[in-house]
Amino acid sequence: MLTSFRGRLAVSLAALACGISTPALAQTVLPAEEVEDDGTDTGAFTISANASVTTDYRFRGVSLSAGDPAIQGGVDVAHDSGFYVGMWASSIEGGPAYGELEFDVYGGWSGQLTDAVSMDVGLLYYAYPSNDLDVDVDYWEPYASVGFNLGPAEATVGAAYAFEQDSLGGDDNLYIYTDLSTGLPGTPLTLSGHLGYTDGVLAPPLLAGDTDDSGLDWSIGASMSASILEVGIAYVGVEGPSIDGFTDDTIVATVTASF
Repeated sequence: MLTSFRGRLAVSLAALACGISTPALAQTVLPAEEVEDDGTDTGAFTISANASVTTDYRFRGVSLSAGDPAIQGGVDVAHDSGFYVGMWASSIEGGPAYGELEFDVYGGWSGQLTDAVSMDVGLLYYAYPSNDLDVDVDYWEPYASVGFNLGPAEATVGAAYAFEQDSLGGDDNLYIYTDLSTGLPGTPLTLSGHLGYTDGVLAPPLLAGDTDDSGLDWSIGASMSASILEVGIAYVGVEGPSIDGFTDDTIVATVTASF
């Protein structure tokens, strides 16, 4: 989530390597609305926002900024029932087909199933409003994840499925991933690891010109928070041909402010 998913796919710097570079966000709680005529308390809303600069926008291991820095940011609105909506944007270098901007809109539900288990389900829409070609490249992707509190560590397993769409060439794409993070006792550091698997039209080897339509991406990183800022660094890699500034292994650094 980006409070939920976008941030595609686990919160904090663990999400950075798999396409989500959003931290746990500061929150502003709006006062609860008055009880409606039917006696239903509509509850309170939470607004959170973030802005970041990253040395390379890696989405599931693949660079969408041609290996160059990117500016990113988003806003989420969540209800205390667990339902949320949000938007997130990043500068990209997508050429004539995708342009220079990715704009994501999403909504879903997240909440605790037990004290140690949480769930997040939703729908994400990827839009590229600055593309210069008269072609449809926007696409939809439902997602779901389950989080586990393992004492000093946290783990997430999830999946995202982009069903067959014209913008994907009439093909589909399945992404399965797991994230693990833990704080280092006595330090402000959090270590994170990520492993993802893509099967379909967005597989890293296929995007790099290979015939294989499946492949892994991975990362290992560390982050540190102070006040509204989070600074992180991660080593990111993917399977398949190594293309400089696209699918090559790299180190990504990110600074994020949350409000």
